[in-house]
Amino acid sequence: MKNKPILLCFGTRPEWLKIKPLIKIMDRSEYKLLFTGQHTDLLKDVEVDYKIAISENSNRLDSIISDCMLQFPNGDFKGVLVQGDTGSAFGSALAAFNRKLRIYYLEAGLRSGNLQHPYPEEGYRQMIARIADVNFAPTELSSDNLKNEKVHGETFVVGNSVLDNLTDLGKCPTENFILVTLHRRENLHWMGEWFTEIEKLAIANPQFQFVLPIHPNPKVREHRHLLKNVTVIEPLGHIQLINTLRKSVLVISDSGGLQEEGSFFNKKVIVCRKTTERPEGIDTGHLHMCETPQHLGDLFGKLIENPYISNNCPYGDGHTSERVLNILRNDTRF
Repeated sequence: MKNKPILLCFGTRPEWLKIKPLIKIMDRSEYKLLFTGQHTDLLKDVEVDYKIAISENSNRLDSIISDCMLQFPNGDFKGVLVQGDTGSAFGSALAAFNRKLRIYYLEAGLRSGNLQHPYPEEGYRQMIARIADVNFAPTELSSDNLKNEKVHGETFVVGNSVLDNLTDLGKCPTENFILVTLHRRENLHWMGEWFTEIEKLAIANPQFQFVLPIHPNPKVREHRHLLKNVTVIEPLGHIQLINTLRKSVLVISDSGGLQEEGSFFNKKVIVCRKTTERPEGIDTGHLHMCETPQHLGDLFGKLIENPYISNNCPYGDGHTSERVLNILRNDTRF
């Protein structure tokens, strides 16, 4: 890499999980780490080179983006790599753009086609792709999205790097778990309705243990009292969450990552959202959209009759980081 490191930026747990496999195979001299502080509890076991302090403001999204730009580190970098669709990713990419640094965008090209679902992620991912020099698309569909938008950067189809964390995990027996996670911004206004429907399912299906690691957001936790027949636990670490996923019969979630990870382990996932930016899993039968809480009971009833699936995961094969690193090391245009 001509002795210049790449600045790897992250601020949330999903971002960390998706750059972690890349870091594992890079030489330490090849990269520097920038942590934006968007998820403040991330740094217990992670050593970084630069850390941004997010200021208190009436609009946290404004704070994240402005602080990423104002506190962006000075350095002689080969380029800046951002991942995903958060305020951290957009703020870091925009700071790099303003400094005329080469921008590498991991997980580029995901599209729901609706700026409000998910909000603000759909807007951020579209804007990052517009200014990126290299877009690492996870699938052919995401690559086609970028081509249709006529983005100026190069595009490579590499798979999704979150799956690289899963390749060493062997098979495990399925237990009677139904894994449930709900937290997204677009669901907060009716989280009570989602929880009410999940409670109904738990009562009607006592043969299954509904397990819900509850998100720390107070707007989620305030509805916890509705879940009397659901096993509500504190948030799990990634390994613990994956082990629960592997044992589960079915997944109910609004998470983007669980759509990919569930598909990797051939789990059917009920996606509690109006849209998904990962529609490949709908075509393979892994993902099943549930737009409103009122539709959850009927959909669950249909899927639980035959929850098993054995189609190939549409999001990658667990070797994304190797492809990305090979491209980074051979990129001499900076």
